[in-house]
Amino acid sequence: MSRILSMARARHGLLALAASLAILPPAVAQSPRPAAAPATRADVTADTGTTRFDVDGVRVIYRHTNTNLFVSNLYLLGGVSLATPATAGLETMLLEVTERGTRKYPGDALRRAMARTGSEIGVSAHEDFTVYGLRTTTDRVDSTWSIYTDRLLQPTLDAAEFAFVRENRVAAVSQREDSPDALLEYLADSVAFTGNPYALSPVGTARSLNGITLEQLRTFHREQMVKSRMLLVVVGGIPREKLERLVRQSLATLPAGSYQWKVPALMEARAGSNVHILSRRVPTNYILGWWSGPPAGDPDVPALRVASAILSGRLFAEVRSRRNLTYAVEARFRDRALTSGGLYVTTTQPDTTLAIMRAELRNLQTVTIRTEYLQPLVQQFITEYFLDNETSGAQADFLARAELYRGDFRAGDRFVAELRAVTGEDVRRVAERWMKEIRFTYIGNPAQVNRFRLMSF
Repeated sequence: MSRILSMARARHGLLALAASLAILPPAVAQSPRPAAAPATRADVTADTGTTRFDVDGVRVIYRHTNTNLFVSNLYLLGGVSLATPATAGLETMLLEVTERGTRKYPGDALRRAMARTGSEIGVSAHEDFTVYGLRTTTDRVDSTWSIYTDRLLQPTLDAAEFAFVRENRVAAVSQREDSPDALLEYLADSVAFTGNPYALSPVGTARSLNGITLEQLRTFHREQMVKSRMLLVVVGGIPREKLERLVRQSLATLPAGSYQWKVPALMEARAGSNVHILSRRVPTNYILGWWSGPPAGDPDVPALRVASAILSGRLFAEVRSRRNLTYAVEARFRDRALTSGGLYVTTTQPDTTLAIMRAELRNLQTVTIRTEYLQPLVQQFITEYFLDNETSGAQADFLARAELYRGDFRAGDRFVAELRAVTGEDVRRVAERWMKEIRFTYIGNPAQVNRFRLMSF
């Protein structure tokens, strides 16, 4: 609870600092700023407790900790790039069906065995990968690892269990029709990223899930459960030798495969309408638009993070606090292999609200903030970063993203130094370069919005 409160206070402070930049003096010319000094020990601490190695073809990143916790995240690479509109959500469904039994732990025996350990196995779908995670304690590693890996190696994939899981998953994704926000999130991706794999939902749609067959699951398991698709990130307190032995006896016995990880291609500029309007009787109108950014390893990314935070603060100050036009407004930054950002708001006065949001975006793109005014915001960013990476699971995820998106898990160590090197001119430049051609989805009363207002961003 204390961690949650600390994170809430940090984010509230970040929003307040970002909002305060809205009342700074307008455009200020700055002298060229010298190149940032090399990161000092205060900026980057050498991570001597984390190592990367290979176990018979399985790539492993291991962070040794002095705790009795053991977290294993297996990243099955590819995500939506391996799917089609007809097969979206297949891998997540496959992993859920594996919970219904394996050769070693048939049927309910698997769930009973897991219950005795007090541990947890979870599945999380992402556009770039599917995370198959284990949370346990060091004294339970042997027993839980056996169950964890047997689900990948020898699932029974029973027909009746498959039918049960598919029915439940179809019902779950169908529920987003009942939630304007959930429906907005799904439609906004499909609209903004048309022609790109990110247009597909990693959890699938009711139509795709209904069409997936048991034979497709079995084929996918046989062909795609291979070592070349796997990145194993472990944070825990067991000897490296033991981890290597566990991997060698389980995951390393899988076929090698020929998968090669790569970042999706940049979105191409498109002419014509970039707006999708869905008429719905709802108390307020829901609006979400996405711009497409550079690859996650691009030098512009740190400045885009800062720019998004500044814009979010300005929108909160102008749209919510001063004009009282909404209860929810923000600028978003999405950290994927191909980054993106967006504008979100719910409002009963969309035209008025959108005009203010557009003005704030243009202001960010044309006004250069003094670099020294950014420092409190950046420092708050750093505080939030450390809070977000307190848990072992968050550390594993951060290491994986650094490895996949930037080519080296140690690249994460430069995160702090890169934020501190962002200048006011960097913020203006990246906002102008990337925060454009925003593709909007609107759910609500079409009579209350001017389509061309949405197309003007």
